[in-house]
Amino acid sequence: MKLLLEQDVKGTGKKGEIVEVSDGYARNFLLPRKLAAPADAQAINAASIQKSAAAHRKFQAGLQARDLAKQLEGAAVTVRAKVGENGHLFGAITGKEIAAALKEQKQVEIDKKKIALTEPIRALGEYTVRVSLFENTFANVKVVVEKC
Repeated sequence: MKLLLEQDVKGTGKKGEIVEVSDGYARNFLLPRKLAAPADAQAINAASIQKSAAAHRKFQAGLQARDLAKQLEGAAVTVRAKVGENGHLFGAITGKEIAAALKEQKQVEIDKKKIALTEPIRALGEYTVRVSLFENTFANVKVVVEKC
């Protein structure tokens, strides 16, 4: 029986896919739990339209990410922190502080999880930080840590 999956089903397929399953599996498991719907011509057409719209949205997001990468590449942001006598910071500079500095100084909102730090910054100086913007789109941002 051909079905259009309405949710991801482990071992069967992902949402929006048209799959061929046994009649018993469809009638006893997928259809009663509303995990799938019969794949008639109208459902197949709707699934293809949704797939093409999703591909278009993904393409547009990739273009926006590339533009943002060009804007951020080589940009410098300054983060101010309290410093002890020997030049070490009280605490550390993490992705959260860098994301806040990007938002404040460059008007770019980046999720803190997209900022790749091998370890938190614990001293004054200049650091290069890699920011993941999309699947294969990255930007290197210079972070300058100064004492306040």
